Amino acid sequence: MGVRLSAKTVYAARALLQLALAPADGEPMRIEDIARAQDIPERFLPQILLALKAAGLVASRRGSQGGYLLARSPSAITLADVVRRFDRELLEGPASESARALDVVEEALSRAGGALEAALEETTVADLAERTRAAQSVLHYVI
Repeated sequence: MGVRLSAKTVYAARALLQLALAPADGEPMRIEDIARAQDIPERFLPQILLALKAAGLVASRRGSQGGYLLARSPSAITLADVVRRFDRELLEGPASESARALDVVEEALSRAGGALEAALEETTVADLAERTRAAQSVLHYVI
């Protein structure tokens, strides 16, 4: 059973991954290049990048050489940061609709949510980039 993340959350994580994979020369990436590299519909990406910018996760540069780059180190950006921005309700406990003391179902769901949040906090964009590079090097070796 997997967690259902919104398309925005998945696209945001992919965009951050692509920015982390970019050469460390400080040059920003254009929206169309991010979209093409990560198979993200280009029409959604500007809105997603603006939300990531508002969250302090990416920065933008204007002009003909403009684009987007990470605002922080990839090791300082977690998947929890992304989920909090686009799918916050996944990390919030279940809303109690009754006045009952402690409901065992709510307790179990709360524990599950806590485990999910911990896993997301432990996974950084740097981790994703490292896994991607490792997978790509295996593919290059096999080919």
